[in-house]
Order: sequence, then structure tokens, then C-alpha cells
Amino acid sequence: MRIALIGTGQMGSMVKSLAESRGHEIEVSLDEASGALSASALAQKIENCSVAIDFSVGSAVRQNVAACMAAGIALVEGTTGWNEYFDEVKAVVERYNGSFIHGANFSIGVNLFYRVVEHAAELFSRFPEYEVFIEEQHHSRKKDAPSGTALRIKELISSRIDTDFSVSSTRAGNIPGTHRVGFDGTADQILLEHASRSREGFAAGAIFAAEWIVKRKGFYEFGEVIEEILKK
Repeated sequence: MRIALIGTGQMGSMVKSLAESRGHEIEVSLDEASGALSASALAQKIENCSVAIDFSVGSAVRQNVAACMAAGIALVEGTTGWNEYFDEVKAVVERYNGSFIHGANFSIGVNLFYRVVEHAAELFSRFPEYEVFIEEQHHSRKKDAPSGTALRIKELISSRIDTDFSVSSTRAGNIPGTHRVGFDGTADQILLEHASRSREGFAAGAIFAAEWIVKRKGFYEFGEVIEEILKK
């Protein structure tokens, strides 16, 4: 694939390294400052690419989506913090009959963790004496809190348990990302945890998503890719 890499920070650097090791080419690299470009100017820069992978900032997502759809290229949206624009973004993709895949977290392990948590929530929903909580930790440079992953976990649990519960966030040092779900009762506590060792898992998942979406049209969430694999 010819990839347009939007966002050249630590995640972008990891994506570049892994993509090239898989035989793909980084055709264009754009840093976060490229958000100052108009959508049409950005579209011209990336029009010769087959897919874009975006790990920039939430405030740039609408423009990046508009540019990719206008250029006729697929987009893997790895940025979080744009939920308030979700309906607008989806409408743009559908208007162009474009190719778009997003995820709060592109780690394969996290996406399997989602399913473990959802099943656990279903079990504990039958025992109201257990109260649920979520804890998440990330490096001090991460801007959104709670993380998109924690919000996705909360959404999955809330589909099974209708009582309110807390989500706590820690931002410190260089933590790649840790998410815990606890079920606390009078006699015991059950903890489920996913701890990332590095950003490599996120980057590998994003490239996998790019290889998947480049052959399709539509608006997808990364979990749909995992479901497709699990059904084989």
C-alpha cells in the first residue's frame, strides 16, 4: 500500500517502521501542524495514496476525514477525542461512499479484552452485590481523560449493567496504557487487566486495519474486523 501518515509523533514513527517492514510505502508524512491546511489542500497532498493512517489530534479529525474522502482514499482513524463529531464524520463518509475504519484502540489484545469484559459484565449483572469500577493509566502526554478505550469499556459494561459506576484516570510518566475492570463485593474482588508493554500493538493493529479497509467501502469500527476473524 501507499500510505499517507498523518501525525508523526511516537505512534506515527512506530506505524512507519512496521509498515515498511511489511513492504508498504510511506508516500506522505504530515505532522499535527498540517491541521492548518484546508481540506482541499490536504486532499491534493494525499491523492496518490491508497490509504491514510491518522494518529494526530481529535480537533483535526473532521478535516482529515473530509480530505481523505475527497481524495478517494481509505482512512484508518486512530485518534481519539472526537466523539462529539461522530455523526458529522459518518455523514461525510457516507456522502462520498468512502472507506473509513475507527477504533478507540487498535490493539488486538485490547479488542479481545473488550469481549472478556463484556462477558464478565453479563455474569456479574446477575449478582448486584458486586459493584463495578474502571481504572486507566497512561503517560503524562496523553490529552484525553478518560481514554477512548476506557469509554469503550464503560459502554460495553453499561450495555449489561444499568447502575452507574466510576472511571478513574491517571496520567504519569511513560505508561503506554493500562486498563483495569473490577467487580467488588463484600467477601472478594475480581480484577481484569490489560497492560500494554509498548505502542507496537497499537501500530500493528492500525496497519492490519489499513490492509483490511483498503479493499472495502463503508464506515466501520475495528471491532468488526475482530468479529470477522473470530467467526472464521
